[in-house]
Amino acid sequence: MESLPVLTWNVHRTVGQDGIADARRVESVIAHEVASRRPGVLALQEADSDDPPHRALLDRAWIERQTGLRSVHDRSDMRWGGESGGYLGNIVHIDPDLQIDFHRIVELPGHCPRAAVLVEARLGGSRVRIVSCHLSLLQALRAVQIRLIGQVIARRAPMQTILLGDLNEWRPWGGLALAPALSGMALSGPTVRTFPAGRPLLALDRVLSAPGCVGDAVALDSPAIRAASDHRPLFARVRLRGEARG
Repeated sequence: MESLPVLTWNVHRTVGQDGIADARRVESVIAHEVASRRPGVLALQEADSDDPPHRALLDRAWIERQTGLRSVHDRSDMRWGGESGGYLGNIVHIDPDLQIDFHRIVELPGHCPRAAVLVEARLGGSRVRIVSCHLSLLQALRAVQIRLIGQVIARRAPMQTILLGDLNEWRPWGGLALAPALSGMALSGPTVRTFPAGRPLLALDRVLSAPGCVGDAVALDSPAIRAASDHRPLFARVRLRGEARG
């Protein structure tokens, strides 16, 4: 595989534009519109309840059956608790052909609990690191959170990194948080408006990787998507550079 299709979606705790929480609407979008894109990585944010014990809002096994992907939250330390689907709402599913070498949770500082899901995997001759996160609304905290992620990555083996999720960075140029001098990571990707779902104005959701590697980025849209969450799903293809170091 020369490219890895990825999709990230903030499902807003399954609360739709009508203010009603309805997991079945979100699951229907995943089954009929997300799965048809055949992503190799599916990253969801706000997919657990906000308050402890952060219960799963979506049926993880059902998503696996519908998409053919597998959850990376197989160990107890990859979930907040026994009733959680992921960690603080961050849930990642990947193609079974991606052989996991290492995965962990990176807890991020801030007033509201935040975390990143980090997965290092092999696909053919390529090694790739996937980092899915939901960053703070405050730029100063985003900068600290990204800096921490960059420090964790700096102690790992060199490999291509894909950063995706709701980065909450509305500035087209990326702002302080995405500056390579701060994060230690030279990442880039198209800016696509995803929020609010009804009439997107802000590119809060991003897929970033090595310069020139992210393409075909599009915010999915349909009446069902606009009804299910306040964000649109963001789909992109990431060209893999074939690195097998480490």
